[in-house]
Formats: sequence, structure tokens, C-alpha cells
Amino acid sequence: MGGFAAVVLAGGAARRMGGADKPTLPVAGQSMLTRVLAAVHDAEPRVVVGRVPPDLPVEVHGTSEQPPGGGPVAATSAGLKLVPEGVALTALLAADLPFLTGEAIDVLRLTMESAPMQGAVYRDSEGRRQMLCGVWRTQALRDAVDRLADERGGLHGASVRELMEYLRVAEVSWRRPGPPPWFDCDTDDDLRTAEEWAS
Repeated sequence: MGGFAAVVLAGGAARRMGGADKPTLPVAGQSMLTRVLAAVHDAEPRVVVGRVPPDLPVEVHGTSEQPPGGGPVAATSAGLKLVPEGVALTALLAADLPFLTGEAIDVLRLTMESAPMQGAVYRDSEGRRQMLCGVWRTQALRDAVDRLADERGGLHGASVRELMEYLRVAEVSWRRPGPPPWFDCDTDDDLRTAEEWAS
């Protein structure tokens, strides 16, 4: 098995930002979704779960969980359906990570090549796992989604934390200067901070 895919979750409600189409909001003149997709430029396929902007400058595969609004695990399941069997690794990413880079993804991929784990995610300075900034063994992620669906009787409303109960995860520290790759924009203040950092 080989290959590398990416599933980008772009369907959140952005309630704390007044329901804005958050992934399309720009940081330093480029949408956050475009920035995330650039960090996984060598992934095939790149799957966006949620609304795909018509002016997106790169080619992606679009899909959505059914019914919409089912949450991140339901969205993950929908995205994985477009990842071909046999693809070894899949990045699972939020769409609002303006400082995600190819280097940060490479660190996670190298961790997966050397660690007997099912996934690798960043751990922030407060010890929290950044679950939507990770790289996973594709089949292990599929199996975990299926097991959770069986135990819950479906995935609607399931949390990423619930899903992680079924996976062995390597935690990775980021020691480079500057904004961390997992910094996400959940509020208008976050977006302003990102703009200041990017300028």
C-alpha cells in the first residue's frame, strides 16, 4: 500500500462568526481553504467535505455528509468514501488552518512512517491533541469510523473525541518559530490575530 490523500472538513456552521462561510474567509489575501489545500498539494485525491467554492484555484473532489450538519465524524466518513482503497495515509484537516504548511504535514507523515501508531496529530503547548490537524493510516481511520457508527447506531452528532477512543495516536510537538500549524479561526478575534501574524 502507498499513496497519500487528504480529507478537509469545510462544513461547520461557524456560529461564533455569525454563520460566515468560514473556509472562504481570507488571511493575507488567500482563503483559509486554499491555504490548507496548498499544504497537501501532493495528496491524491484532495477531498473537501462541505461547500466547495466555485472559484477555488485547485481541483478537488467535493462531497457532504447526509444529512448535512451531522458533525465532523459524519463528515469524515463522507470524505473517506472518496479515498480509494489502497491509499495508505490520509490527512484529516479542518478547513480553517491558515498557517498549515507542507512542512508541518511532512512532519506528521514522517512520524507515521516511523511509529507503530494509527495516526499522528500535533499536541499544543497546553497538552491538547489537535485532532483535525493529523495524518492517519487510512484503513485504521475507516475501521474506527465504522466501529463508532455501529456502537452509536449512526454518526450524526458524533464528536472527534469519541472517534479517537478507537485509535492509537502519536502526539507530535511543533518547535518551529511563528504561528503553530494547528491555529484555527473560530472567532472574529482569531481571524484578526491570524491577519496580524500573517502581515
